[in-house]
This record gives sequence, C-alpha cells and structure tokens, in this order.
Amino acid sequence: MTHGDTAEYRIAHLRDRLASGPTAEMGVRIELRGDTVLLSGTVSSPECRDEILRVAREVLQGLSLREDLVVVSTTAPDHPEELS
Repeated sequence: MTHGDTAEYRIAHLRDRLASGPTAEMGVRIELRGDTVLLSGTVSSPECRDEILRVAREVLQGLSLREDLVVVSTTAPDHPEELS
C-alpha cells in the first residue's frame, strides 16, 4: 500500500465519520492535493467547525491538513438588506 493509498483510505474513513456523526455536514469537501489533505466548504457553527477539525486531526494524524471551512450563520439578519 502506497502513501497515497493510505491517505485515500483515511480520507474515506473521515468522510464516513463526518457523515454518520453529530456534525453530519454535507457541505464539507475533503480532497487530497499532493501530500496535503484539504477540507473546504461551509458549516453551520464555530462549534461544528471545531468538531470537524478535531475528528479530521484524529483520523488523518500524521498527514498534512489544511482547512478552508466557512461558518455560515443561520440566524435572521438584524438589519434590512440595502438594494440599489
């Protein structure tokens, strides 16, 4: 098994963990780019983002990890939108 095969296996395991866990964030993409795993997409809260990163670090331990996870607020705006 090569390094790439091992990384792909661990990425598949991470996808399964995220899909079946309390975070179940389907807006998160996980890609292998060279020797680095990239997590990107949107999540619903800072706590959810932290939990996804905790699980990713656990599953991908020893692999280089980068993230671009954006927290999208689901609360109603506190002011009207200005249209021009």
